[in-house]
Amino acid sequence: MKKRKIISVVGTRPNFIKVAPICRALATFGDRIDSLLCHTGQHSDATMSEVFFQELGMPIPDFFLGINNGTHAEITGRIMIEFEKILVTEKPDLVLVVGDVNSTMACALAAVKLGIKVAHVEAGLRSGDRSMPEEINRLVTDAIADYLFVTEKSGMENLQKEGVPETKIFFTGNVMIDTLVYLDQKIAASDVLARLGLEPGRYILVTFHRPSNVDDGESLASLVRFLNNTAIELPVVFPIHPRTRKNLKEFGLMGDLVPSVILLEPLGYLDFQALTRYSKVVVTDSGGIQEETTFLGVQCLTVRENTERPVTIEVGTNQLCGTDLPVVARKVGEILSGKEKQGTIPEMWDGNAALRIVKILVDLT
Repeated sequence: MKKRKIISVVGTRPNFIKVAPICRALATFGDRIDSLLCHTGQHSDATMSEVFFQELGMPIPDFFLGINNGTHAEITGRIMIEFEKILVTEKPDLVLVVGDVNSTMACALAAVKLGIKVAHVEAGLRSGDRSMPEEINRLVTDAIADYLFVTEKSGMENLQKEGVPETKIFFTGNVMIDTLVYLDQKIAASDVLARLGLEPGRYILVTFHRPSNVDDGESLASLVRFLNNTAIELPVVFPIHPRTRKNLKEFGLMGDLVPSVILLEPLGYLDFQALTRYSKVVVTDSGGIQEETTFLGVQCLTVRENTERPVTIEVGTNQLCGTDLPVVARKVGEILSGKEKQGTIPEMWDGNAALRIVKILVDLT
C-alpha cells in the first residue's frame, strides 16, 4: 500500500499546542502516513516559538518559511507563494491546518487551488465579529476545507447553518486539551511559582494582546489603572506579549505600573500552564486560555465583547465580561470574595482528540 503524505502547518504558539498531539498521533501510523511539518514563521523568536517546540516534544519542521512581519495581506500572500512551492515539489495528499491565524487560511488556500485536500482542526468556531481577522480566517478556511474537525457542539451547529455537508464534519474534541493531559506531570513539576515568590491561589494571572485592548492609548491607560488597582488585592502576574510591551513603551505607560504587577517576558508552555493552574483567577483576552482554564477548573474572566468558544461559558468556568474594565474589576472582586463560577469539562475533552482525528484521516486519505 502506498503511503499517504500529510503536511501539517504551524505558524504561532497556539498552533504548536494543537499540532503537537497530532504529530504524535500521525507517528503511530508511520507505516501508512508520511508526516511532514511546515512552520510558516509567524512566531519565530525563541520565546514565541523555539522553546515551545522543545517543551512540546515536536519534531524539527521539515520546512521553515520565515514569514513574520508585514500587513495581514502581505503575510498571507507571502505564505501562499512560498507554501505553494513546497506543495508543487512534495505533492502531498492532504494539508492539515489548525486554528484561525493567517497561516491557517493562507496554506489552506494554496492547497485547495492546487487540488490538494485540506483538513481544518478547530473548525466551526464563530465569534460573530468580522472585525476580527481571526473570524475571517475561520470563515474562509471552513468554506474551502474538505474535512472539518470540531471541538464543541457550537462548531457543528455553525457549520451546518453555513451549509457545510454533514459528511465533512467530525466532532472529535479539543487537541489543546490533549497537550494539557500529555504534559500534566511536567506542568506540575514547574518551579515557576517558587522562582517568582508566589503561593498557589494567591495571585492573579493576566494576558492582553488584542488590538481592541492594547493598540489605543486611552484603552491602554485604562488597562494600566485596572492592573494597578487589582494588584492592591493580590499580586498580578503579567507575561507580556511583544505587541503589548511595544505599545506600553510607545504611549509612555510602562513606568506607571506598580511593583506588584509582575511583568514577565513571554513564557514557555510548561511555566505558563503552571501559573494558570495555580492562579486564583485568570483575566485574559485570549481564545485558547478560555479552554485551558475550563479544563483545569480555574476561574477565567474574558475581556472581550464576544467569544468563539461558548462552551467555556455554558458549562465551563469562563465569564464573558466585555471590555469595560470597571465591570471586569467588579467580577475580580466577586471571585476574591468567594463567588466563583462552577464548571464542568466539556464533552470529549479527554486527551484523545488527536488520535480520533488521525484515525479518521487514515481511513479517508
